Amino acid sequence: MKGGSALLLVGGNSFAESKSPVRVGLVTDLHHADKDPRGSRHYRESLGKLDEAKKLFTEFDPDFVVELGDLIDAAETVETELGYLETVHEKFVSLPGEKHYVLGNHCVDTLTKSEFLGVVGQEKSYYSFDKNGVHFVVLDSCFLSDGTPYQRKNFKWTDANIPQAELDWLKADLDSTESEQVIVFAHQRLDLEDSESHTVNNASRVRSILEGSGKVRAVFQGHSHKNDHHEINGTHYVTLVAMVEGSGAENSGYSTLEIFSDGTISIDGHRKQNDYTWN
Repeated sequence: MKGGSALLLVGGNSFAESKSPVRVGLVTDLHHADKDPRGSRHYRESLGKLDEAKKLFTEFDPDFVVELGDLIDAAETVETELGYLETVHEKFVSLPGEKHYVLGNHCVDTLTKSEFLGVVGQEKSYYSFDKNGVHFVVLDSCFLSDGTPYQRKNFKWTDANIPQAELDWLKADLDSTESEQVIVFAHQRLDLEDSESHTVNNASRVRSILEGSGKVRAVFQGHSHKNDHHEINGTHYVTLVAMVEGSGAENSGYSTLEIFSDGTISIDGHRKQNDYTWN
């Protein structure tokens, strides 16, 4: 475990007993598609797994729900991929609370970013917002190394980057927020070395901005489909399990996140998702 993180594993939080200023539902890597399984990925089953998460989220009553990318899987035509997106979005938008979408590489394999965002009704691919004194940042790493945005099969998934314009925006955003608690949502991983698989190629530059602010408590990310956690210079980087992996409800993962006014952050994982609490 990188950075010598001290973790307390917890579970079974009682929503009725827990009073927190911010509640968040988290899902990632549904890869919804109307196609046969490939390897461990069971594309059609993600809709049913999302239905199960909805039952829990309805009880949890989150302020908002975030999907951390790869909501859909790749398709050969724009029409087919739009069909995948419209189908899964209809279910996702029925979840309680506000909705936020992080772009994953599969989201824009055939679509453009504007086409994806147009269907889900989100204006920008990277932005920030505040909720009850906590500042939240949504990042977009779906760019080539030269700053060209992913779209219509013009990229390799290993070439993920945050361009200079977004880095400049991120630094200015963190400098300007008065909140001392910042949470970041991303798809591609920011906690690995720049050359490692599933990471943003300029992750070290991104981390330097996050750490330099002194405000970023945690980063939640997907992409590599497995539980993982690193604490690096005081910031927790949590990789969440993919919903698409494996057949049956038992092979799923989703989370409820609570951020308390005393600084405690608690992640209650369900199915294959791990639990974490940091004070």
